[in-house]
Amino acid sequence: MNLKKRFTPFKYRVFNVLLLLLFMPQTIMLSCKTEKQLQDDKVVIVENKTPILEYEIKSSLGEGAFWNHKTKELYWIDIEDKKIHIYNPKTKKNKSFSTPSRVGTVVPYNETEAVIALEDGIYKINTDLGDFSLLANVEANMIENRFNDGKCDPSGNLWVGSMHLEQTKPNASLYKINEEGEVLKMLGNITISNGIVWTSSGEIMYYIDTPTGNIRAFDFDVKTNTIKNERIVIKVPVSLGYPDGMTIDEDDMLWVGLWNGNAVARFNPITGQLISKIEIPAHNVTSCAFGGDNLETLYVTTASVDMTEEEKKQYPLSGSVFSVNPGVKGVKSSFFGNQNNLK
Repeated sequence: MNLKKRFTPFKYRVFNVLLLLLFMPQTIMLSCKTEKQLQDDKVVIVENKTPILEYEIKSSLGEGAFWNHKTKELYWIDIEDKKIHIYNPKTKKNKSFSTPSRVGTVVPYNETEAVIALEDGIYKINTDLGDFSLLANVEANMIENRFNDGKCDPSGNLWVGSMHLEQTKPNASLYKINEEGEVLKMLGNITISNGIVWTSSGEIMYYIDTPTGNIRAFDFDVKTNTIKNERIVIKVPVSLGYPDGMTIDEDDMLWVGLWNGNAVARFNPITGQLISKIEIPAHNVTSCAFGGDNLETLYVTTASVDMTEEEKKQYPLSGSVFSVNPGVKGVKSSFFGNQNNLK
């Protein structure tokens, strides 16, 4: 995402820390600790889950985590280094492909292809040979934008959003693209289009435009693949960081990477409350996806850009991929193409 420092959350000064300590519970358990949730004074559980270093790499802007449940591989990208990665947790090998421009997202299509969003449109890539073919040249002439995050709805349509490169104007949009390359603009007035997921029933879509700090919900019509009844269900306070990539678990709770937040957070979109968060040893946490044999492992991508020298020393593994068992399982994500997602 690379949210610039003009959006950087405030750093806690000593006075703030003293206030926080004053209101913390007196009893500190070894299994978890608590902190105040600033927006509504609810107690937030910081899970004592220790992430492991899954794959060490100095990616500039690791993003777009997607678990291919058929091949048991993690698809992810490095936007600024123009790379598509396919990581195998069993062998610990990471296969990479260079792209001609910055890549915003990757979603598997079939055994040898994936759909990707580059700066000038939507392409297919052959994941054996690395060859590209154009699917849709949407926003090809909008040089002030580039594509960012995207995922597929239950019918296999790609929902992918763009972002304003200067990150100052709502010039971007969210599009829906089908297998034939037909494009429909679904939302406008976006600044940094980011995480997007659907509930297990497919009847609700959740969506993030990062600088707003909001997670929006829409009623989703699974027959027409359209949205209506927009509302804000979660307001992420600046003190937590900025909401970036997102995934959903088997309980329809939302897991959100926190840019400038050193963590992934679990939110309840029904109540709007932050349930818990897991601290990650990286300053900018960008995306996450449930994977593993039983979707029990949460894979987390991070970035090494937009960090001070002090932060670089504190988080030397930034840019790497981490994994953690959060104690809840995920769900299979939809592939591109209708035939891939038939029940």
